[in-house]
Amino acid sequence: MAFPEHASLNDLHGFVAVARTRNFRKAAAELGVSPSALSHALRGLETRLGVRLLNRTTRSVAPTEAGERLLARLTPALGEIADALDAVNDFRESPAGTLRINAPRAACDWILAPLIARFLTAHPGMRLELVDDDNLVDIVAKGFDAGVRFGESLQQDMVAVPLGPAQRFVVVASPAYLSEHGRPSSPHDLVGHRCIRLRFPSGVFYRWEFSRDDSRIDVEVDGPLALGDMRLMIRAAEEGLGLAFVYRQYAQDALAAGRLVSVLDDWRPPETGFFLYYPSHRLVPSGLRAFIDLVREVHPSNSP
Repeated sequence: MAFPEHASLNDLHGFVAVARTRNFRKAAAELGVSPSALSHALRGLETRLGVRLLNRTTRSVAPTEAGERLLARLTPALGEIADALDAVNDFRESPAGTLRINAPRAACDWILAPLIARFLTAHPGMRLELVDDDNLVDIVAKGFDAGVRFGESLQQDMVAVPLGPAQRFVVVASPAYLSEHGRPSSPHDLVGHRCIRLRFPSGVFYRWEFSRDDSRIDVEVDGPLALGDMRLMIRAAEEGLGLAFVYRQYAQDALAAGRLVSVLDDWRPPETGFFLYYPSHRLVPSGLRAFIDLVREVHPSNSP
């Protein structure tokens, strides 16, 4: 059966990208076309269908009711087409195509970045798009092949592959701050301290988590400074602005140099590891399978 004359596959991909990102520039960059060309193509699609799919203003773009309905049907359908094409890709000697991964900044820094050169060198037909994003996103809706998150924050119906060693958190402060304000001996003492809070992109503030033996305590700290980047939190802690709860790997140089001191070490914050995850209901693209194989080669202790 011939594809309907009023809608090309490229036009439908363009519509899904714009409806998903709600931004012509982002969608155009994702598709490798100009925003004006994408806008022209979608206006042509709307004309041929006789239905407005997108509401446009100078500041925003959003699907209409008809557009939402089309998006809901197209997203799984285009996924099935991609799966079918990738099944053919299995007959190639090496995978080809684009692999899109969404991951928090820390996972990009420590685990994924060292794998990039090896992956692209081993698979010259692949393109890799690694997006560092600390938001909890719907990787299917956002068009990613896989994501990286801590185990407790994984979405349902996902296959999870352990990625790298468990990450340890630590509470740190400068020697000058501790000299002036004292050293907390338990998590309950944090209520009286100036704490540098971590603010997630969603606007939620992180509650500091501690455990010892069978006890677990979550503390909602307070302080004059809130940041969204742990590297900035470490810098602020070094300047004596308060206590910070950060990945130990980010703080290790400052700890070794004596610019920071760890506290509450007997109340070890829970350790947890990152996971690479992808939808269980989709065929695994050959490029993603190759990336998973590399992860298991580099981190064999994490293999099932």
